Amino acid sequence: MKLVRMLSIVLGMLFFSGCVVAQSKYDASLADIANLKKDVSTLEENLRAKEAEKKNLEAELSKLREEDANLRQLLDAKKDELTKNVTDLRAKLSEREGRIKEAENELKAKDMQIAELKTAIAGLSQEKSKALEEKEKAIEELKKTYTNLVTELNEEIKKGEIAVTQLRDKLSLSMVDKILFDSGSADVKKDGKKVLDRVAEILKKVADKQIRIEGHTDNVPIGPRIAKKFATNWELSNARATNVVRYLQEKGIDPKLLSPAGYAEYRPVESNETEEGKAKNRRIGIVLIPLDSAL
Repeated sequence: MKLVRMLSIVLGMLFFSGCVVAQSKYDASLADIANLKKDVSTLEENLRAKEAEKKNLEAELSKLREEDANLRQLLDAKKDELTKNVTDLRAKLSEREGRIKEAENELKAKDMQIAELKTAIAGLSQEKSKALEEKEKAIEELKKTYTNLVTELNEEIKKGEIAVTQLRDKLSLSMVDKILFDSGSADVKKDGKKVLDRVAEILKKVADKQIRIEGHTDNVPIGPRIAKKFATNWELSNARATNVVRYLQEKGIDPKLLSPAGYAEYRPVESNETEEGKAKNRRIGIVLIPLDSAL
C-alpha cells in the first residue's frame, strides 16, 4: 500500500511537472503567435505602403511614358519640320548659288563689254583727235584760201561787187551777176572770165572741199525776149551756175569737186522791194564745204 501510495505520489508529481512544462510552452507559443501576428500586421502595413508607392510609381511611370511618347512625337514632328527646312534651305542655297554663278558670268560679260568699250572709246578718241586735228588743219588751209581770195579780189570787194566770208570750215564767195553776165544772159562775159581766172588760180590748190557754184536771181519774172531760152528764173540761175562750173573746169579745177545749183529767187540775201536789194540778190555764189557734207 505504501508502495502504491508512493507510486501515486510520484506519478502525481510527474503529471504536475508535465502540466507545468506544457503550459509554459503553450504560453511561449501564444507569445510567439502574438509576435508573429504583430510582425504580419507590420508587414501587411508595409506591403500596403509599398503597394501604394508602387501604384504611385506606376502612375508616375505611365505619365512619364505618356510624356515620353508626346516628346517622341514632338521630336519626330520637329525632325520632319527640320528635315523639310533643311531641304528647303538647301534648295534655296542651290538657287542662290545658281544666281550667284549667273551674276558672276554676267559680271564677267559686263567686264568684257566694258573693256571692249574702253578700247573702242580709246580708238574713237584717237580717231576724234585725229579728225579734229585734220579739221583744224583744213580750217587753217581754208583761212589761207580766204586770205588769198580777199587779197586777190580786194578791189572788187571794196566796190561791193564781191563778198568773201568764212564760217569755220565753210567759205563763201559771192559775186553780183553784172561782173560775170550781161542782163538776161547765162554766158560768162570777157571781164567776168578774167575774174574767174584769178579765182581759179586760187581754187586749183583746194583738194579737200566741195566747190558748189550757186546761181541766184531776183524775183522779176523772165521777160518775153528770153522766155524761149529760159522759161523761168530756175532755168536762168541753173544755166549761169553750170556755165561757171564748165569754165572753172577748163581752168584746171578738178570736176569731181565741182557741182552747179540754181536757186532762182528763193534764197535772197536782201529784200526785193528795192533796186539795190534786187541787185544784191542777182548773184553767183562759190561755196567751199567739206567733202563729207551733204549737198
